[in-house]
Amino acid sequence: MTKLRFYIQMEIKIIGYNPEYKNDFIKLNKAWLEEYFYVEPHDLETFNNIEKDIIKKEGEIFFCLVDKKIAGTVAMIKADDKTYELAKMAVDKKFQGMKLSNLLMEACIDFAKQNNAKKIFLVSNRILKPALNLYSKYNFVEVPMDETDYDRADIQMELTL
Repeated sequence: MTKLRFYIQMEIKIIGYNPEYKNDFIKLNKAWLEEYFYVEPHDLETFNNIEKDIIKKEGEIFFCLVDKKIAGTVAMIKADDKTYELAKMAVDKKFQGMKLSNLLMEACIDFAKQNNAKKIFLVSNRILKPALNLYSKYNFVEVPMDETDYDRADIQMELTL
């Protein structure tokens, strides 16, 4: 008996912010927040002011599309002229394991470099091992925690560009 192998070609694409996908950004982020923690007031503030607080302040939100379906997202929030915060990275459970977070991370790093940033920082939590492994893979290193609006944050990391 011969084994047949099937290869499914999927179209994977990273795109910048489009208001059409705002609810996908919120839904994906609420899903992981509710699974591991809870939605904090600062999260709600971000969700309610995406365009004003991120896009209009020279930040960006990237979306990963798999066959034209939103599979993941991440925000780059401008902190100052030389620094961006990487925030709100989420990949739909149906698409986890496909290394989509790598594509999102690469889009963030490219974006920061194109905007002459010198540093990207993020805050996270030590229980999110796959996320911490991703950050380490891209040479983020742990640094002392700055003051943060997030109760769940117990680690800060940064990447010098």
